[in-house]
Amino acid sequence: KMNRCGLLTAQKNPVPLKSVEVELQVKDHVATVISTLNYQNKEDKPIEALFVFPLPGDAAVCHFSADIGQTHIVAELKEKQQAREEYDDALSSGQQAFLLEESEQSPDIFSLSVGSLPPGESASIRLQYVIELAVEADGALRFCLPAVLNPRYQPQGPGVPVSSVPASEIPYSLSFSARVSSPRPVSKVESSCCLEPLQYLNTDHTEAAVKLAAGHKFDRDVELLIYYKDAHQPSAVVEAGQDSAQPGTLMGDPVVMVSLYPEFPESVMSKRASCGEFVFLLDRSGSMDCPTSNWNQQETRISSARDTLLLLLKSLPMGCYFNIYGFGSGYDHIFPKSVEYSEKSMEEALKKVEVMQADLGGTEILQPLQHIYSQPCISNQPRQLFVFTDGEVGNTKEVLDLVRKNAGSHRCFSFGIGEGASSALINGLAQEGRGRAQFITGTDRMQAKVMQSLKFALQPVVKDISVTWDLPKGVSATVLSPPITTIFQGQRSLVYAQLCGKSSQTDCSVTVNYTLADHPYESKQQFNLNPAKDTGLTVHRLAARILIRSLESEERENRGKSDEDMKRKVVELSVQSGVSSHHTAFIAVNKDNGDAVKGPLVRRNVPTPGEARDHSAPIQVQVGTRCGLRLDSLFNHFVFISSSKGPPMMAVCSASAGASVPEQPRRDPLLQLVSLQKASGCWLLDAALASVLGKTSEEVEKSKPAEVSSEVWATILALIWLHGFKMEAKDEWELLAVKAASWVHAQNAPCVKECVDAANALLGYKVQKDALGL
Repeated sequence: KMNRCGLLTAQKNPVPLKSVEVELQVKDHVATVISTLNYQNKEDKPIEALFVFPLPGDAAVCHFSADIGQTHIVAELKEKQQAREEYDDALSSGQQAFLLEESEQSPDIFSLSVGSLPPGESASIRLQYVIELAVEADGALRFCLPAVLNPRYQPQGPGVPVSSVPASEIPYSLSFSARVSSPRPVSKVESSCCLEPLQYLNTDHTEAAVKLAAGHKFDRDVELLIYYKDAHQPSAVVEAGQDSAQPGTLMGDPVVMVSLYPEFPESVMSKRASCGEFVFLLDRSGSMDCPTSNWNQQETRISSARDTLLLLLKSLPMGCYFNIYGFGSGYDHIFPKSVEYSEKSMEEALKKVEVMQADLGGTEILQPLQHIYSQPCISNQPRQLFVFTDGEVGNTKEVLDLVRKNAGSHRCFSFGIGEGASSALINGLAQEGRGRAQFITGTDRMQAKVMQSLKFALQPVVKDISVTWDLPKGVSATVLSPPITTIFQGQRSLVYAQLCGKSSQTDCSVTVNYTLADHPYESKQQFNLNPAKDTGLTVHRLAARILIRSLESEERENRGKSDEDMKRKVVELSVQSGVSSHHTAFIAVNKDNGDAVKGPLVRRNVPTPGEARDHSAPIQVQVGTRCGLRLDSLFNHFVFISSSKGPPMMAVCSASAGASVPEQPRRDPLLQLVSLQKASGCWLLDAALASVLGKTSEEVEKSKPAEVSSEVWATILALIWLHGFKMEAKDEWELLAVKAASWVHAQNAPCVKECVDAANALLGYKVQKDALGL
């Protein structure tokens, strides 16, 4: 029998963690995040804490320090094994010590060990990281502070039962403040959580501050969406090197970060691709049965995914190929291989989509990806892979390495569903697969975000991308970021470069050249060699993080070949730049704390938000031989399990309750209308269509102009209804409406204007013919 040990509630022993303070500093599209964790040992014995928490996968962790009483200790970055040994030695001799290291499996999970905190002592831990903010489809910059570290499914891991307590009993608080500055005015800041009103700090609105309102319930991610006026303006920032660093090294030379927004001509953009192989890979693990958000318990993630697949299948162009995979502990597919898109294949697929459930167990994404990549590509049908998951996998690095190896033969569009989806997995899939990542949280509709990505997938493919630098004599640029492999309309491309040498001339430029629809284009940005003020070393650290990640992935690909040499390079760059890596850890030892701490170390655990539930396959994490305290960070779900056999284990559980299935709400009329559309783009004139339009069959038949076929009339009615009744959901139906309008064109139907007038009269709208694309 397994006994839980150290699971404490507010009614029992006090919990050491008292508060979490997060300060966000946004400069244009780069953010510095400073987290301070305050806690106190209220027990009569010394404790050791192990604190596990998520960070964005592409964050550059660059500072870690601790205050104990009056003593301030700044941690140093050292080779990981050396750091662990120093930590162990410090604990053995009764000294206070701190160790911060990245998880072996995923770059977005960190663990922090706090050793030998004496009885009654307070400690304040400060952690700092820098990150590029992602651009949303509507131009917003997105920052997310995860509320939850969802269980990461580790292939072939045995399951253990776990439990947690209601969020209302969490005995610690969160304060969150953000300060935003940009060359362009800040137009608004939105959030999934309650914010205090936005305060502008100057008259031209280029600086603003905002805070999280009191009473945060820990039931969702803290997500900020920052909107600038004229957001799509290219820019360049030159940052001076560190005075103490050697010239010629990354930290000693200036680094430039160039942000480009290539714009494509409208004439090219209107020609959407009419070919492609579209492969949809849908997570059907047990966690997909959770509600889409905490305040919409009716709709589950899997039901939302089913509706999204309906929209996708109706929006595909005739002549393309497609297939749908479901994955969990195993995987299945609708067709043995991708099939041509037709009325017959679409209907067959939709029948199977309608009965899809979250019933495939765990989350093993590697095998279905291997199977998809083993299928030969179809001639003149570029492969586009769409991956839907709530991001709960333990072997992130292995998955991303596989996508990278196959990046030349496809584009990958990824969707993180629900609170706590792994940013390392979702962003990594899109980055390595030259596609685009989307996160679907809170009140976001999955359908709108997925259809935005389908529009990107149907954009003409940009080829022959190259970057050229125009620099004064004596100055050269070493590009640090990976080559740009994909460009989408209106999406940002970032380029980092180290600038070597000096010149009295300061005017420079960088140009991205590319081919689109067989025509050459360029996007150019001028910049000045004089460094910007007040950027600190943010740009250098982001550049170092990019270099470190690419060295680490090269090392994994060359497993066994000169590993030590590659590891030495990573450690050297990590220590020099102060940015953590897979091979380094932050270590701090308080050597001035006088007497050694007496007494055996004890383990304690923080209650975690959520309700008790069993989970089929949580990751198990080795605690080690000492008795240790595991805290949950920004409110992650950790529970200690002890067993009579072997060392103690930590399991991770999620916050959603697995209660009885609520009654399904009536289907959205939009989805009813979409489900009636044929693969060609037209609708049939029948009772089902009349019902969605709110009319009888007789009314619909009687209003039809005599010269027009019933399919053209039905299709124009459907288009008028969409434009008149569902404009707020245009993102979801726009592509299938374009397909319908193209079908009407192809019929060379007479009296289209009369049809539009008659349809408006019947349905009570005033939609213009031009607005319908006719």
